Amino acid sequence: MNEQEASVFEVQRLLEVEELDTDFYRGAARPEEGGRIYGGQVIAQALASAVASVEPGRAAHSLHAYFLRAGDITRPVIYRVIRDFDGGTFANRRVVALQDGRPILNLAASFQRPEKGLAYRGPMPQPPGPEAAKPLADFLTAAMGTLPWPFRDLALALDMRVGQIDAKGADPSVGMPGLPSQCAWFRLPAGLDEIQARTALALVSDYGLINTALLPHEKGWSSPDIQSASLDHAIWFHETPPLGEWLLYTMDSPWSGHGRGLARGTIFTQDGGMIASMTQEGLIRHRP
Repeated sequence: MNEQEASVFEVQRLLEVEELDTDFYRGAARPEEGGRIYGGQVIAQALASAVASVEPGRAAHSLHAYFLRAGDITRPVIYRVIRDFDGGTFANRRVVALQDGRPILNLAASFQRPEKGLAYRGPMPQPPGPEAAKPLADFLTAAMGTLPWPFRDLALALDMRVGQIDAKGADPSVGMPGLPSQCAWFRLPAGLDEIQARTALALVSDYGLINTALLPHEKGWSSPDIQSASLDHAIWFHETPPLGEWLLYTMDSPWSGHGRGLARGTIFTQDGGMIASMTQEGLIRHRP
């Protein structure tokens, strides 16, 4: 097993949850690491727990999550699912993520049976393609010296590449004019199933959003004078993402203030199909 295959295996492991009892699940941990749990991991495992309680034939179309406390990456997280609603078309679940008996995240997810309806999608920005983008692993190694979880396995398993970064919103090929923007390319491993494809999007969706809100301040999440953390996160799934094909993740930030920053993201296929949209508000404040 080469390094990329090992990273794919690790990402797939983190997308799965173990059923402990009716509506109680446990997510995998990383005892060899240290520090806080990556927020995308908790969102993905909470979504996987909700999916496990929904009858087949309904797919997640949206989720909303609030981060309450930092989680310990070395210890597993317990997920409690509350079955709020099962209708003819839609189902709704709440999930509480717990460590030491205390909530670290609250999530609500909605599921829908497939149906046809009015359709429209906005245009996709046109940044340079993935072949012109730098591998995220190389970019972060140059910036940080080491590549901690989750960036090591995400970067390798998803072949993530850093696209254009436009702190001033001057390049319309990256995002909306006037807004700080950046983009990244990635592709989901071919071995995922349809459910894992959506939970993998939840995993990767937490990447880059806080950093986008910090762009106009010429800071990053790893800046030693900045304290940053995800506060809340929302995802709308428009389509099931294709596997093994390049996906474009565009991000912009319309506002920051009062110690918080707002960022938005959209994931497209290379031919312009809109796969998912997300919004996140994060804590961004100077350390005392």
